[in-house]
Amino acid sequence: MLYAILFEHLGDARIFGLNPFRLFGYVSFRTIGCAITSFLLCLVLGPWVIRLLERLGVRENVDKNPDILREYNRDKKNVPTMGGLLIVAAVILSTLIWGRLDHYYVVMGIFVVLFLGLLGLMDDWIKLKGGESRGLKMRAKFVPQLALGVVLGALLLNHATQNGYEKAGYLMFPFLKDAGLYLGLFYIFMVAIVVTGASNAVNLTDGMDGLATGCMVIVGLAFVVFCYVIGRPDYAGYLRITYVPGGCELTVFCAALVGAALGFLWHNCFPARVFMGDVGALALGGAIGYIAVVLKHELVLLIAGGVFVMEALSVLLQIGYYKQTGRRIFLVAPLHHHYQIKGWSETQVTVRFWLLSAIFVLLSLATLKVR
Repeated sequence: MLYAILFEHLGDARIFGLNPFRLFGYVSFRTIGCAITSFLLCLVLGPWVIRLLERLGVRENVDKNPDILREYNRDKKNVPTMGGLLIVAAVILSTLIWGRLDHYYVVMGIFVVLFLGLLGLMDDWIKLKGGESRGLKMRAKFVPQLALGVVLGALLLNHATQNGYEKAGYLMFPFLKDAGLYLGLFYIFMVAIVVTGASNAVNLTDGMDGLATGCMVIVGLAFVVFCYVIGRPDYAGYLRITYVPGGCELTVFCAALVGAALGFLWHNCFPARVFMGDVGALALGGAIGYIAVVLKHELVLLIAGGVFVMEALSVLLQIGYYKQTGRRIFLVAPLHHHYQIKGWSETQVTVRFWLLSAIFVLLSLATLKVR
């Protein structure tokens, strides 16, 4: 919005001989502005949203937790949830202000956040108002996510093909120079898996004060770098990585995710005053999965989001092993609760998982140069 108003229409205007409006033509300037805006929106509006949720009686229902976890979560009983509404609103508003609304990838990103935010909102509402319900049934949750992924895959593949992008339909490999596997139409299903997997992995990680939010800030910062570098033909050429035309503009959208998560962390850190709920977790996870797909960095997301991958795998392994043997691998899944039961305090688990996330992100950034 500011790009269209201030740069396109006032780009040549001068004040006291200076031309400050040309700053809005730079992605780097708008990225910083977008991050600060989304951060301030969450920071300033957070107390008001928390009070509103409290008045509406939107509180965490710890009685639905497994028996082994109820003792650990008894202090969270009256904490309001569904605070992810603030994250979704901050991301969309800041992107509308600082992003280019004529840009295909930016508009698609806003749609992803809005769609998954609404799906998470429905899931949260059923959990809160449905008695003993644990939210949407698995099929009711996964089918819309997969459908979104299929639509995204088809649209992205069509957009890339129409614009003559030579890597359309490819899965690119990190640590190798210009190496990839052509998937053709299977690329669409790969997109669906990445977006759905990332969305649910972040959701599974969201089980302790500040855990998922802090990890999201760290991973998001890495993808801010990826967006900027991959969308610049000079930088991409120098580093021998796959250049994605238009990918640079996603830097603004990714900065909105980081700023919103950082602002929400102010209220969500231990002891949390509000939880994001599925409305925030599904939206954040799906958005970072979408960015990875556009940048051809799906496999790098597995490295950068290592903590999210660990959490999701712990649940899958626990369920699969229990069905086969009737025994458990972990004391309880997801993984963060396993260490909580083993005696780690909640802050120890959270900070140590943040440190792990930082290590995974550093490894992912190494893919830019190690080829």
